[in-house]
Amino acid sequence: MTPTPTRREVSDLAIDVRLACMRISRRVRFESSSEIAPHRFGVLAKIEDGLHTATALAESERVSAPSMSRTIKALAEDGLVTRTPDPDDGRNVILELTSEGAAMLRRVRRRRDAWMTTRVAALSAEEQHVLRRAADILARVAAE
Repeated sequence: MTPTPTRREVSDLAIDVRLACMRISRRVRFESSSEIAPHRFGVLAKIEDGLHTATALAESERVSAPSMSRTIKALAEDGLVTRTPDPDDGRNVILELTSEGAAMLRRVRRRRDAWMTTRVAALSAEEQHVLRRAADILARVAAE
């Protein structure tokens, strides 16, 4: 029977997991792509997921409206998104991915997956098994 961890042990584990997740996230974002800045990639992914207004994107990314406007302008200038007036509210614009924007998402995701796959492949079978269990648990933690 496994002993119940102390509050301190749980706290230490939580900190270790948070830091490890942050480091992996940062490494995946910065080492697997120089094609697009990570924050711009994040905005493209949010548009793909259904957020189509600057206001919704700014709230989701927790940035100011002017900051999001600059990001959207740059994405539009790069041909990655289109801006169309909102037929229901002329003050807003609807954002859509262009075919190049969608292709960019696919390319960056493939590189990110390849980066991570290389690292996971270097682990032992036992470590991969543990990581599979940990991934399931982390997904559950993230969903709560």
